Amino acid sequence: MSCKLTIGRYYHASSIVHRLNPTVKSVCALLLILASFFVKTPLQLAFFCVIALALLALAHIPVRHVLRSAVPVAWVLTVLALCNLLLVRGGDTLVAAEFVVITSAGVWAAILYPIRVFAAILIGMLLMLTTTPNDLGKAFDTALSPLSRIGLPGHELAMVFSLMLRFIPTLSADATSITEAQEARGGSARHGSLIQRCRALQSITVALIASSLRHAENLARALDARNYVAAAPRTSWRQTRFTFREAASLLVTAAVIAGIFVLALV
Repeated sequence: MSCKLTIGRYYHASSIVHRLNPTVKSVCALLLILASFFVKTPLQLAFFCVIALALLALAHIPVRHVLRSAVPVAWVLTVLALCNLLLVRGGDTLVAAEFVVITSAGVWAAILYPIRVFAAILIGMLLMLTTTPNDLGKAFDTALSPLSRIGLPGHELAMVFSLMLRFIPTLSADATSITEAQEARGGSARHGSLIQRCRALQSITVALIASSLRHAENLARALDARNYVAAAPRTSWRQTRFTFREAASLLVTAAVIAGIFVLALV
């Protein structure tokens, strides 16, 4: 059974992006995503898109693999583009009908915001595709380690984050299995009246919740069997290092952010 969901799934490849320190990689991705909110001009948008595509090429991930997982996002971005096109006012009036008014500012907003959001999502997807869930958990644990020093559950929060990433593909596969089983029994949520579809969807939801609870119970038993203690100090078998590669990635990220702000002045 195939599962089309790629969020949370690691794509194995040998690239410089895969070999980066996960903590530094997460910081760079977060900074680039935050910098995307300052993209407002055509030059900034073109520059940011080129950077996102360059990162995709450096990661050695097929474009088809990334676009396949971005299909659900494309529908949301399409709705966003239509809303901006019809609701944003400003600039020259291009179309003026009885209920539809399209201006130059609306056209630019319909182009800017969806592409900017998609580029930011692409950077986030590259982080997920080039970093294993364990490494992401370690990066999150490192970021939250100061909380543990003041008595807050930093490690526990990082573990919850890591388990969340681990179970995204598992729950997706369970949802696919349950949906196919319901269709084999004549309870498809794709056919029939609205009431029949809601009942079929209700059955799928209840079965998926039961499956999630079963996974959680098995996980709790596994942790108890391994004598897991939440507040116990821990070390990592594979220690991450800060090398020239990580320093160069931080410098490149800073240069990209500086370029975005410089292009705003052009």
